[in-house]
Amino acid sequence: MATVVNMPRLSDTMEEGVVAKWLKNVGDKVEEGDILAEIETDKATMEFESFHEGTLLHIGIQEGETSPVDKLLAIIGEEGEDISGLLSGADNSKEADSSSNQEKEEESKEVETEATSNNTEIPEGVNVISMPRLSDTMTDGTVATWLKSVGDKVEEGDILAEIETDKATMEFECFYEGTILHIGVQEGETAPVDSLLTIIGPEGTDVSAIIKNGGATASSSSSEKKSETSNDAKEEAPKAEAKSDTNKTETNTTTTTNGGRILASPLAKKIASDKGIDLSQVSGSGENGRIIKKDVENYTPAAKTEVAATTSNSAAPVISLSGEEKSEEVKNSQMRKAIAKSLGNSKFSAPDFSLNIEVDMENAMASRKTINAIPDTKVSFNDMVVKACAMALKKHPQVNTSWSDNNTIYHSHIHVGVAVAVDDGLLVPVIKHTDHLSLTQIGAGVRDLAGKARNKKIAPAEMQGSTFTVSNLGMFGIDNFTSIINQPNSAILSVGTIVEKPVVKNGQIVVGNTMKLTLTCDHRTVDGAVGAQFLQTLKTFIENPVTMLA
Repeated sequence: MATVVNMPRLSDTMEEGVVAKWLKNVGDKVEEGDILAEIETDKATMEFESFHEGTLLHIGIQEGETSPVDKLLAIIGEEGEDISGLLSGADNSKEADSSSNQEKEEESKEVETEATSNNTEIPEGVNVISMPRLSDTMTDGTVATWLKSVGDKVEEGDILAEIETDKATMEFECFYEGTILHIGVQEGETAPVDSLLTIIGPEGTDVSAIIKNGGATASSSSSEKKSETSNDAKEEAPKAEAKSDTNKTETNTTTTTNGGRILASPLAKKIASDKGIDLSQVSGSGENGRIIKKDVENYTPAAKTEVAATTSNSAAPVISLSGEEKSEEVKNSQMRKAIAKSLGNSKFSAPDFSLNIEVDMENAMASRKTINAIPDTKVSFNDMVVKACAMALKKHPQVNTSWSDNNTIYHSHIHVGVAVAVDDGLLVPVIKHTDHLSLTQIGAGVRDLAGKARNKKIAPAEMQGSTFTVSNLGMFGIDNFTSIINQPNSAILSVGTIVEKPVVKNGQIVVGNTMKLTLTCDHRTVDGAVGAQFLQTLKTFIENPVTMLA
């Protein structure tokens, strides 16, 4: 469903904005966090971030155009979606606004009359800052962190606080110079848009009357009147614009010594200033190369090449080499996003634990050699492990389960998933009814599904329904590792490489071949003793392959 994005109020006094530059075009894909446009407010040029995902279907305000706050800025939705209804709604809104201008002018006179009697005059140099509306749908905000305290000196461009909106936590920048005289919303508190946030002014100024009035001032009411009287605003606009162009500081940008433009967040600028870092030397990892907090924090100045002058008493020249620092952002594929979501949910929701065991592989190696000597037959060690797991699960049904909030689900069928590495990540094809298959059938099934997975031809049904999973990194020389449970399974087995090493047999040290197995269990369904018994049974099957041929 399409979403209407209105012109935001990016400062506490902003009544209208100018689109300085669009960074997205109609038809472009937009993700949450992308910078849509650069918008000139009454105080600065700021980047406007998208809080929605989809396709940019319509741009309502072109570059260089001015629009009041809350007017249609853009529409984001699904590609090809019909937005004619939204556009006609915007036109009707314009007509309604036009017809009510006279009423607003009359109301503004009444407001001014009432304000004169109720509001407080602002002392010279004092600025009352209200809770800003930092997103187009924000109605109230929560102060997550104050970066300044009462009594602190502040300058234009300083970050005053981090404010949680209905969509994100954003930095709120100061547009004035002076001292913090009062904080109206404490950390953790929530307040409506336009309520008193803080007061800045000359040190020692008495602002008790303003605080008592909740931040309401005579000058604020007169500014409201001015913004609502369209004719006066139009007459004053050229003068105000000229003055704004003269004094305006672009808070999200800076320039290099040769005049090149650098995009940087206010917090990144502040940290760079505190550390004495030249932003022109920092690579930005944000949208369109924008420099953000972590870029400045992780920045290491490149060492200059210096050759020490040699004298008759000196050693060889001391040379410090500098190298290029470069990072590249690669967009996450849908597969990587799905993997991250699935494994993140598993890791943070299931109380897991791991058990380790070492298996003697001498008999397994001999049996595999004998089986593979048969024409057109090929069995891997992984196939033997999968078969052994299926047989062990029949003896320990508690491991072949799934957890739900109200019940533990016991599966009578045994479907073993086999993790397969592919170019974009990891897939888990499922061998259905594994306990009913022979070693050669399991081997053929794994090879077939793994090939489909790597060629991106595997069907979704072939990756669903597992009750247990095996992950094998032995072919990469990994001796021992722990996997994350593939939910809704209750356990996953990690298989290491076969290692040739000294072992003790019959009281003698001989050369042996062993393999380490790690069982990771969901403690909600599988207790430690149950997991240990499962591993003992698994060890018996693998060390005695003849038991799996019956």
